[in-house]
Amino acid sequence: MTSETPTLPTPDQIRRSPKVLLHDHLDGGLRPGTIIELAREVGYENLPETDADKLGIWFREAADSGSLPRYLETFAHTCAVMQTKEALYQVAAECAEDLAEDGVVYAEIRYAPEQHLEKGLTLEEVVEAVNEGFREGERRAKANGHRIRVGALLTAMRHAARALEIAELANRYRDHGVVGFDIAGAEAGFPPTRHLDAFEYLKRENNHFTIHAGEAFGLPSIWQALQWCGADRLGHGVRIIDDIEVADDGSVTLGRLASYVRDKRIPLEMCPTSNLQTAAAASYGEHPIGLLRKLHFRLTVNTDNRLMSGTSMSREFEHLVDAFAYSLDDIQWFTVNAMKSAFIPFDERLAMINEVIKPGYAELKSEWLFQQTASTSGSVLA
Repeated sequence: MTSETPTLPTPDQIRRSPKVLLHDHLDGGLRPGTIIELAREVGYENLPETDADKLGIWFREAADSGSLPRYLETFAHTCAVMQTKEALYQVAAECAEDLAEDGVVYAEIRYAPEQHLEKGLTLEEVVEAVNEGFREGERRAKANGHRIRVGALLTAMRHAARALEIAELANRYRDHGVVGFDIAGAEAGFPPTRHLDAFEYLKRENNHFTIHAGEAFGLPSIWQALQWCGADRLGHGVRIIDDIEVADDGSVTLGRLASYVRDKRIPLEMCPTSNLQTAAAASYGEHPIGLLRKLHFRLTVNTDNRLMSGTSMSREFEHLVDAFAYSLDDIQWFTVNAMKSAFIPFDERLAMINEVIKPGYAELKSEWLFQQTASTSGSVLA
């Protein structure tokens, strides 16, 4: 339900609002200055720019270029400087710090351990370095007056053959900072069913997993992720809109897959800016999130790759406020949806909702109320 508040939330209110992030790639969110610093330390000489501001611009332009090879090149640069324990620790700590500064109170950050082995690290060393970095970032955030909790999602690359190995790794570290599993990479030609052994294993272990699906390949990808693999959430899932028909008179008909996704309350990890870059949507105003919100799908808002998209959780919500006139009530709705869908225990999710998220939004709304009261009183006195 939308608020009756006549004014839209300001950028400052959006930044201060408690936010929950479920879909964010560690290697897609580095600070440009950190990339330059780490490249210098490890002797990596292939960066396209050595000035932090120019490098940040290069990443965004490369991601916007419409060229898949150039887009993939961006990750080649970030992964190249994330091959040591020290680098992984630093990147993870800064990730938690940056998110907390933006008002994120809970985040699940995903990365593929198999992409950080070039300098001889083991999979276990990669996971432990990242986990320690997240804990350090949480401590730094707290010292700066912010609260954040970060869980890791271990990702397997869908074009590779290590999914079961990474799933077993996620299960071993499930009580030590890792909250679930994911597969990522090109959807076309690499269906999730190639990794059924990993998903069957996770289900037997009562563990959680999300699957990148319905970003580029469409409904078959979503159907396989749900009905064959049993995903708890859908990474993106934006192409579920292809199973929804809007008639000229505005009436809406849901196909069986779309109905199933809505009826089962399957969370969709929407990433608006990223979806524009991959042409899954033409503009923010035309993004399927607008219709899906009206139809009460279990939607969450996410960043995907903060560096490549030049974005943050606050910016994502600012774009949606501009496009759909969303209120603080709407932003709270997305945030509660995300917290309900997180891969931590139910009682911990409930505590975050009732003790952090709802009080945070109540405080923001009370600010507006007092401002309105003061304004009305001033008008009466005048």
